[in-house]
Formats: sequence, C-alpha cells, structure tokens
Amino acid sequence: MLDGYEMYELTQPWSQDTPAWPTYDNPKVWYEKSLDTEKVNGQKIEFMNHTGTHLDGEKHFVASGRDIESVGLDELVGDGVVADVSDQVGDYDVYTSEMIEEVCDVREGDILFIHTGYQQHAWHQEDADPHRYFCKHPGPNAEFAEWCLEMDLNYLLLDCGSADHPMNTVIRDVRPELAAEARDHLGVDDLDEIFPPEGYQLMHTELFPEGIIHVENAQVPEELLNERVQIGTFPWRFRGGESSVCRCVAFKER
Repeated sequence: MLDGYEMYELTQPWSQDTPAWPTYDNPKVWYEKSLDTEKVNGQKIEFMNHTGTHLDGEKHFVASGRDIESVGLDELVGDGVVADVSDQVGDYDVYTSEMIEEVCDVREGDILFIHTGYQQHAWHQEDADPHRYFCKHPGPNAEFAEWCLEMDLNYLLLDCGSADHPMNTVIRDVRPELAAEARDHLGVDDLDEIFPPEGYQLMHTELFPEGIIHVENAQVPEELLNERVQIGTFPWRFRGGESSVCRCVAFKER
C-alpha cells in the first residue's frame, strides 16, 4: 500500500478527556450496551464538533458557506508544507508571513501546517497545560490573513487551539486578566491596536468566505518540520455539518 511513501499521524487522540474549545461543552462517552449484560459493547458519544483535531468548515462562520460534505477529497488531499516557527514565538506572540517564508518553501495553493510548538501543551502530552494551549498560544493578525489570500492557500492546519490569536477570540472577554497580561507582553495600551474589532476572528470571518478553511488541534512529528509533504484531511461525510472531527495524515516519499 502506498509504495514509496511513509505515512505520518497529524491527529491528536480522542477520548472523553479531550477538552473542547473554551466555553464549549466537553465530550461525554458512555456505554449504552455492555458485554456483561447484552453480550455486546455499544458506546454513545455527545460532543461539540470543535473537540480535538477537527476541520472548521465554511458553514461554521458563513451562513451561505459550504457544509463539510461539499468539501471534496480533491481539496482535502494535496501538496503541503510544514512551517516550524516554534523558535520564533511564545505566549501571546504574533506570527507573520515573513516568519513562514523564512523557514520553508511555501508555494501558491499549498496546504500549510503551522507548527507553533504548542502541541507540547495539548491535553494528552507529558507537559500538558490546556490553559496555556488554548488561552496563550501565538497567533496571526490582519497581515497574515491577507497573505493567505494572496497565496491562495488551500487550507491550513494548526498545532494549537485556534487559527486565530486568543486575544482575537472570546477569550479576550472572558479572561480579562489574560488580556491585561497580553497587553503588557505586546507593549500596547489597547489590544485593538493589533486586533481591531472589525477583524474579530479574521482567520475565520475573512478566509472562510474565500474557501480557505482550517484544521485546529493537529500535531506533527519533528522529522517533518519545514519539509514539503502530501497532506490529507479526512472528516466525516457530514451533510449539513458546519465542522467535523477528522483524521489528518502526511505522506512523504521515502
């Protein structure tokens, strides 16, 4: 199978302990049937689409956007590149298109995996720190979103909780003490200087209408950093779905 290619896992494990995006309900998993009574195991699950590794679809933010079923496999599998900016960014930092272009050969129409290094803080890791993972990770501003459009990127994958900077999400409002911490770190009196209200969650609101969607909560092995690969994302064939849990895989020639 796939002679000449090595496959790499880009997906977090999924369980009832996988945290959902902050302010969303965490998953529930239980046995509706079990071997000791019905002689068969049968589980039920209840969860938000935005739990673990998942594909944000256009319909997540755009009423007229495509559902998950409408995103073809020919769009979800293709040429990609992994950009490692982990040594350039830390808590609350803003990454730029220049950082991406400095570390990898990104091309027009690529699938782009942005490795911030925050996958090390994901719930299943030895250094798990979901608070830092979801609320303090680095992210982009308007410059980066405009570059994504200019590059006509296929879609993006992130190794952190959101494609948007946490201070350009609801976290800024529900955690005012973190907003103060971010202001100090970024050297501004008002976060609107970097993340103006008209650009709120711009990686969703400005890119989704143009068909550039993204995978959040992915991960990537060290040997693929700054490498060109083939990437495939495989969500449910979810008719009406605004987003979907998914399996992501990288394929690299041996």
